[in-house]
Amino acid sequence: MRDPRPTLVAAILLVAVVAPFAGGVAAASGPGASAATTQPIDADCEYPIERTDARGETIALEEEPGEVVTLYPGDAQLAFQIGAEDRVVGMPVGPYTDALEAGDRTDITEDDGVTPVAEEIVALEPDVVLAANVALADEDLLDQLEDTGITVYVLDTATSIDDVRANVETTGELTGECEGAVETVEWMDDRLALLEDALEDEDRPLAYYAMDEEGTTPGTDTFQHEVLTTAGLENVAERAGIEGWQEISAEVVVDEDPEWIVYPDWTDEPPIAESAEATTAFQENNVVAVDDNAMSQPAPGIVHVITHLVETVHPDAYAEIEADLESVDEEYGVGEGGILDAGDATDDTDDETAAADDDTLSIPGFGAVAAVVAVLSVTLLARYRSA
Repeated sequence: MRDPRPTLVAAILLVAVVAPFAGGVAAASGPGASAATTQPIDADCEYPIERTDARGETIALEEEPGEVVTLYPGDAQLAFQIGAEDRVVGMPVGPYTDALEAGDRTDITEDDGVTPVAEEIVALEPDVVLAANVALADEDLLDQLEDTGITVYVLDTATSIDDVRANVETTGELTGECEGAVETVEWMDDRLALLEDALEDEDRPLAYYAMDEEGTTPGTDTFQHEVLTTAGLENVAERAGIEGWQEISAEVVVDEDPEWIVYPDWTDEPPIAESAEATTAFQENNVVAVDDNAMSQPAPGIVHVITHLVETVHPDAYAEIEADLESVDEEYGVGEGGILDAGDATDDTDDETAAADDDTLSIPGFGAVAAVVAVLSVTLLARYRSA
């Protein structure tokens, strides 16, 4: 079977056409970039409310919504992780939401966990549909839903951790879970502040995020880049002048010689070109797998990825704050029926449980970039077949 990844990578080039419509804040960058210092959110669940979405459309909710549909995996993660899962009646069900307890909720996709089906959503008659920015690439779907009177809110693209915070706030307001949204952001900030303090005097080794053997990697203006820098790493893609998701040549990677290779856990070893095995990272086995869904989807679970990276790359610094991190989790009830319990990315994923089947195709980031890749790929393929 022909490997479909080159098609997805080619589709990434189309993202630049879609991304400018998003209203996200640019990610912090640079070796000393930090995401811990921010203004607290002020979610408002006093209805009726009006909010302007990523399209510039004014969305009005007269009363607190009782039934919500989340259009893409990242949307489901947002709703579940702030405690709004009881309101979710339809969602993508599949490998990209396997950490969530879908239960008897309707799978609104084409049985692939990715592609929304308008008819399934309409039949549920939800009060509101939460849609990641990738929905802008499928105007027909949005039109079909709104023509039936369904309220659809398109979230801003998340290109930074601050953007994730903002989308948490918006999700809280649109699902009636403002308290959960505020607590979730406070938990994020408390954990990130501890990590920032622990890393203050640490060296920041160079790291390469290897998404696939073609060299696709996140540069600046992606929240994945900020995940790396917040975890006390320097992103090789930034050195190479890469913005957004692009391909980086193996030659550049070898020349820069990263000390660490980070990769998604859909594969059991780093998906790198053979020549990149000459890097210090590979030679010294400085490789670390991260939860692919958490790293890909702009939701609070990215904090667990950051923590996992700090624990692996800066073990001494992590040991100093491990008890404090546990105290933060206890304070917010994480692991005890509180926020994030419906779908978190564990800090200590072991190699056996983290690695997926070798034949599994990873579709990165149902946020700023790769959700667009998924939808565009499906759309382009459908058009090709019908031509």
